[in-house]
Amino acid sequence: MKQYNVAVVGATGLVGRKMIQVLEERKFPVAKLRLLASAKSAGTTIVFNGQPVDVNKLTKNSFKGIDIALFSAGGAISKEFAPHAVKAGALVIDNSSAWRMEPDVPLVVPEVNPQDIFKNKGIIANPNCSTIQMVVVLKPLHDKWKIKRVVVSTYQGITGAGKKAVDQLEGELAKKTNVEKKFPHQIAYNVLPQIDVFVDGGYTKEEIKMVNETKKIMGDDSIEVTATCARVPVKGGHSESVNVEFEKQFKIEDVFDLLRKVPGVTLLDDVAKSIYPMPIWSQEKDDVFVGRIRRDETIANGLNLWIVSDNLRKGAATNAVQIAEEWIKQVKNQSA
Repeated sequence: MKQYNVAVVGATGLVGRKMIQVLEERKFPVAKLRLLASAKSAGTTIVFNGQPVDVNKLTKNSFKGIDIALFSAGGAISKEFAPHAVKAGALVIDNSSAWRMEPDVPLVVPEVNPQDIFKNKGIIANPNCSTIQMVVVLKPLHDKWKIKRVVVSTYQGITGAGKKAVDQLEGELAKKTNVEKKFPHQIAYNVLPQIDVFVDGGYTKEEIKMVNETKKIMGDDSIEVTATCARVPVKGGHSESVNVEFEKQFKIEDVFDLLRKVPGVTLLDDVAKSIYPMPIWSQEKDDVFVGRIRRDETIANGLNLWIVSDNLRKGAATNAVQIAEEWIKQVKNQSA
C-alpha cells in the first residue's frame, strides 16, 4: 500500500491532537508525520504509533515533501499558510472557516458529497462541526422527500471553543479565582445563546455558517435554513434539535427504516426505555446519533429529530481524515 507524508498544522490544539489520534486509530497510511504549531508550542513531543514525534514551528517552508496537510490552527493561519502548502504540492484539508464558502473550494462530508472532492484546486474545506452532524442525517431524508425548510437549535459542548474554554469551565466548577475567560459570561451552570460574534440581523457567525454550509454541502440552495446556536456546560459532544419540513408526504416508519440503514448514523430511539442520543454516549465515537424522531403535527410534512455527535471526532478530526481516505481511494480509482 502506498504511504503518504502527512502534516498536521495546529498539532498541539484539541482538534490537532485528535487528528493525530484518529490517524493512528484508523491506520492511515502515514509514511512520515510532520507536526507543526506556533513557536510557543514548538519543541513539544507527541507520541504517534508508539514513537515520539517533535512539534516544529510552522513556517512557509514547512511543507516540502508533504502529500497531505491537515490544518486546524484557525482561519488566519490557514489563509496565510495553506497556499504555501499547496504550492509545495500538498493537498490541504482545512478545518477552519477560512475557505469554506470559496466557490472553487469543495466543502465535504464524505457520507454526503464525496463526489466534490476532486473539484479541488489544492484545498478541501472541512465543514463546521454542527453542520457536519446535521447533514449526515438530513441528506438521505432530502434525497427521499426533498427538504423545504430546516429550523435547528444547537446545544454545543465547550471543546468546540478550544482548550481555554475547557479551562474556564473547569476553573469555574472548582471555584477558582482569576479564571481566564474564553466566554463573555460564566459557562458553569449556565447556557450562552452566543457562539462566535454577532453580525447584522442579530445572528451569530456560527448560525450563518450552518445556513450557508448546509446549502453548499447538500448542493441545493432552495433549502431554507434558520439556526440558533448555544454553548452549554458539557465538555464533549454537540446536540441539536432539528425541525424539518418536506415537500413530499412521508410515513414515520419509513423515516426510521431509512435512518437505520444510513452509513455513519446510529439510531437510538426507544423512548419507553428513555433511550435517545446524549453527548455522554457520543464521546470518542465517530457515528452521528439520531433519536426522538416524531412527526411535527403543526405542519403537513413536518419532522422533529434530535441529533448528537462528538464534535472533536466526526465534527472535526475524523471527518478530515475521512476526506483524506476518500481522496486516496479516488486517486487509486483514477489510476486503475
